Amino acid sequence: MDSGFHIKLQIAGRSYPLIIDRKDEEKVRKAARVINEKFGQYQERYRDKDGQDFMAMAAFQFVLKLIELEEKTNETPLVSAIGEITDELEEFIQKKIGVL
Repeated sequence: MDSGFHIKLQIAGRSYPLIIDRKDEEKVRKAARVINEKFGQYQERYRDKDGQDFMAMAAFQFVLKLIELEEKTNETPLVSAIGEITDELEEFIQKKIGVL
C-alpha cells in the first residue's frame, strides 16, 4: 500500500477499522454506504428478521449483480473477432506486398 491510511467504517451498526490506500478512500466509503443502504432496506421490509439475515441478503444481491456484470463483460467474443480481423489484415498486407 502506498500510504497505509487508517479509517473506520460503520457497517450495519458495527465499526470496522481498515488500512487502505488513500486513493481508495472514496470508493471504500461509498461501498460501505451502499451496503448500509441495502441493509436498511431489508431491515424496513422484514422487521421479523435479524441483522445477519439482512447482511446475507445484501451480500447475495451484490454477488448476483457482480456475476451478471461479469457475464455481460465476457471478452472472449471480442478477442476472437479482433484476432480474425488481425489475420485478415495480415493476409491483405502480404498480398499487397507481393503485388509491389
